[in-house]
Amino acid sequence: MKTILVTGGTGFIGSHTCVELINAGYEVVIIDNLSNSKKEVVKYIEKITNKKVKFYENDVCDKEALRTIFKENKIDAIIHFAGFKAVGESVSKPIMYYRNNLDSTLSLIEVAEEFNVKKLVFSSSATVYGKPKSLPIKEDFDLSTTNPYGTTKLMIEMILKDLYKSDNNWAIAILRYFNPIGAHESGLLGENPNGIPNNLMPYIVKVATGELECLSVFGNDYDTHDGTGVRDYIHVVDLAKGHLKAIEKVLKDNECDCYNLGTGNGYSVLDIINTFKKVNDVDVKYEIKPRRSGDIDACYADPSYAKEKLGWSAAKTIEEMCKDSYNFVRNSIDEKNK
Repeated sequence: MKTILVTGGTGFIGSHTCVELINAGYEVVIIDNLSNSKKEVVKYIEKITNKKVKFYENDVCDKEALRTIFKENKIDAIIHFAGFKAVGESVSKPIMYYRNNLDSTLSLIEVAEEFNVKKLVFSSSATVYGKPKSLPIKEDFDLSTTNPYGTTKLMIEMILKDLYKSDNNWAIAILRYFNPIGAHESGLLGENPNGIPNNLMPYIVKVATGELECLSVFGNDYDTHDGTGVRDYIHVVDLAKGHLKAIEKVLKDNECDCYNLGTGNGYSVLDIINTFKKVNDVDVKYEIKPRRSGDIDACYADPSYAKEKLGWSAAKTIEEMCKDSYNFVRNSIDEKNK
């Protein structure tokens, strides 16, 4: 049985990936400093999978903590999620983002090399495509960024490619994902950030449950079918299954390659709001606000390369994404009220 070290494993995407890994027969070891997640997520992963999970509450920047993990566990491969991820915050606190996201990755690589663990799946982002010249976005498009968060992802991609050039014993899968939403069908795992959410769906849900009065929709004059920004929304469980396929790939082939994980479909902000209202039979009040700087008209993937090379494609619908997101939050509210 192979053991996978998952950094940031109690986060939104990390936790769902841990579930898929365990269900596929892997052992999982999680390291997370809980800066943007909660410890009870480990309990929920165990409840869903009926398996114990080894959890270390440490920072991935801490090389001694990493060494302890590698000494205490026979790690076969790594999935690296850990990192700060709020675009707006990265603009106001760029040095914090460069320090954390680059340091954590460099520390992880250095310690992994010490223990000869050279199989890595990296959590990158569609932000590395900047403002694409055409759609859908393919992996060989020019790369650029519009914010420090995206720049850290692009810099790490460059570091990993240089690492592979220097040592072909590494096997690296760089996953560029688009806009994950949804939640586990159990209602136990979902997007539950500490503090202010960064993404659209948590805000929609907060309005639907009455926690917020109104949703702000930034801009209705984009060059899209209804004037609001279009993105490639993907169910987090589909995304997690993409990581499972990437692990299979790095365990088998010593290559370094990049893969888009998206659906290939673009949905606007209003498409998401209207679908959410319909499938959950709930009202979501919103008001149009001015555009945010740096936001682009549309962004969606060509996911055909991941299908060809990894044997992966997204299966869940936008209706399932909206339904599961609401189910998770209602379940969380019920748990609190017990």
